[in-house]
Amino acid sequence: METIVIGAGIVGLAVARRLTQVRPGERVTVLEKETEVAAHQTGHNSGVVHSGVYYQPGSLKARLCRRGVGLLREYTQEKGITYDEVGKVVVAVDATDEERLAEVHRRAVAGGVPRVEMLGPDGLRDVEPHVRGRAALRSPTTAVTDFPAVTRALADDVAAAGGGVRLGHEVVAMRPLRSGVEILVEHEGGTVRLAADRVVVCGGLHADRLAAMVGGGEGPRIVPFRGEYHLLAPERTHLVKGLVYPVPDPRYPFLGVHLTRRVDGTVDVGPNAVLATAREGYRLRDVDARDLWQTLAWPGTRALAGEHWRTGVAEVLGSLSSRRFLRAAQRYLPELGEGDLRRGGAGVRAQALARDGSLVDDFVIEDIGPVTAVRNAPSPAATSALAIAEEIVARLP
Repeated sequence: METIVIGAGIVGLAVARRLTQVRPGERVTVLEKETEVAAHQTGHNSGVVHSGVYYQPGSLKARLCRRGVGLLREYTQEKGITYDEVGKVVVAVDATDEERLAEVHRRAVAGGVPRVEMLGPDGLRDVEPHVRGRAALRSPTTAVTDFPAVTRALADDVAAAGGGVRLGHEVVAMRPLRSGVEILVEHEGGTVRLAADRVVVCGGLHADRLAAMVGGGEGPRIVPFRGEYHLLAPERTHLVKGLVYPVPDPRYPFLGVHLTRRVDGTVDVGPNAVLATAREGYRLRDVDARDLWQTLAWPGTRALAGEHWRTGVAEVLGSLSSRRFLRAAQRYLPELGEGDLRRGGAGVRAQALARDGSLVDDFVIEDIGPVTAVRNAPSPAATSALAIAEEIVARLP
């Protein structure tokens, strides 16, 4: 029996590792088009290990996040990778926020998130002395880690168990056979033909295209959103002890500008959420004609734009103006001033968008004959990766 996993991000390598653990007689190979693991979403996220406070109880996200946290904590301890429970506060700054925060608290308790508590202004000040708000939800077990390091450790585990991780191997076509799947791969300028009994697609930004190769559903379509970050100036990082988040708007899966202390002590401010002109468009000038056409041609994109164009315009303006980032952060951290922010990096979120324009919030896993495709794995996929792997491997024949 041979299984091929497409994608060497944290989810793909977690699946491969799980296969080597529970099916040691199988041949497991990971194919990755880049020359390193964790090249895209895994390597461009904020490093937050989410505790699960936001997610609808009973959803895949809620269940796999809570399971994934425990597995990830154990794994980082085993591998000597930093795992720091810096804690998080979700801060309400007005009456609307307070109403929404009550629902976040309800979900957190129903989802079994440990030790969450509601704080008033004084309690918030005790946890984050420089942050201001009318109320806050505290999650002391929210942590930060180094997800690229975790991914490299998973790749080492796969190799140590006899599996293969083939970098620089881009899947360009797949065809279901009477038994198994035929895969065409481009490698070093040539085409290689491979065969597998089954395939697990963990392609992130290209998940829909890979699924379409074997007859997967037309939707959801991956629509890329670039998230841009600023950094607090080094002399101002003391203003943030852990993680400071806004109360989420239930209409959107994006959390808005927040402040995140990383494992190296730097503090991110962001991200925004701007429609990207390329699936791997980490810079404003990155444009891919095929990616852009497929985004704009999808009916869901037009429906989303028609309903939320004002929000889209505001996000684009924020992308062009550091002052907008500053004003967003000052809602929670009023001590910030001009010169306290520096331009940081960016990531691209593979957001699944339904044909009717709805943003798909939960994880989506589709079985297509001998192929299992992860069609939507947004945050907290990195946190949940080891649990997602358990879920996928358990459903394989």
